Amino acid sequence: MSGLLALLDDVAAIAKVASASVDDIIGQASRAGMKAAGAVIDDAAVTPKYVHGFPAARELPIVWKIARASAFNKLVILLPAALLLGQFAPWLIPPLLILGGGYLCYEGAEKIWHALTHEENHAAIDMPEVQPLSAAKLEEQRVRGAIKTDFILSAEIMTIALAATDAEAGWVMQAAVLFVIAIAITVAVYGSVALIVKADDVGLALASNGRTSFGRALGRGIVKGVPPFMTVLTVVGTAAMLWVGGNIIVHALHEMGFDLFYDAIKGAAAYVAGLVAAAEGLMRWLATATLDGILGLILGSLIVPVLGFFRGGKAKGAH
Repeated sequence: MSGLLALLDDVAAIAKVASASVDDIIGQASRAGMKAAGAVIDDAAVTPKYVHGFPAARELPIVWKIARASAFNKLVILLPAALLLGQFAPWLIPPLLILGGGYLCYEGAEKIWHALTHEENHAAIDMPEVQPLSAAKLEEQRVRGAIKTDFILSAEIMTIALAATDAEAGWVMQAAVLFVIAIAITVAVYGSVALIVKADDVGLALASNGRTSFGRALGRGIVKGVPPFMTVLTVVGTAAMLWVGGNIIVHALHEMGFDLFYDAIKGAAAYVAGLVAAAEGLMRWLATATLDGILGLILGSLIVPVLGFFRGGKAKGAH
């Protein structure tokens, strides 16, 4: 009997440790996911454009193809690469984060520039030119373009997530955290995309076939609400890219020993937080996010003409 009680006690202890590990994994994954918010929102805002113009019956199959490739890239290619990077070349993580943060700042600044000038935005999407192709061929091109864009954003997300995990917890814990992030973000992004691309169809069906006046009114409201929602999503995504991109660069530079921006923003945020003691935490976050976003906009605005020059030179060279 004493042996059985000892065994049950050991099982309970193991279960307690396992539960604590699961909580730790989920906690680290949540914190790392928040760090990657800009890239995640951008991914959700960009992808619906790839199914635009296709029959309604093809929208979800296209989203599924992209989601499946995204999960493969994260789990089979990027996760092992991130673990190897963390184990054998951790010194490369801050420079890579600066590159990723700079890319987010560039993309956010270019979106603002094109919104102000009403020019077409080619920031992150390599959309194939519309040509007289068969529907199957056009779909294949669109899916390849979406997977390429997703791979870039996924690489940013996994690098940011790796930097946000506890390096001293060991590679097993890091692998578990990155696995949870990869699955959760893929499901969240492409689940949201599926809802977005089918929302207007659902609204039309309700507006046309709803059994009650409320159902038909709801359908009309959904149809009218989708375009403004996409506009809001784009604005929020742009702001998040600048804020998160600036924040990533500031912290990466801090890790490399360059503390000018980090100390200035931290000091300014502390001053603003002290002005409203009743909402100190909120004010500190708002001040930090605002200053990170302003820095991101300035850096992105400096990168836009440089990349535009090289892109223009390449286009001339092609002719």
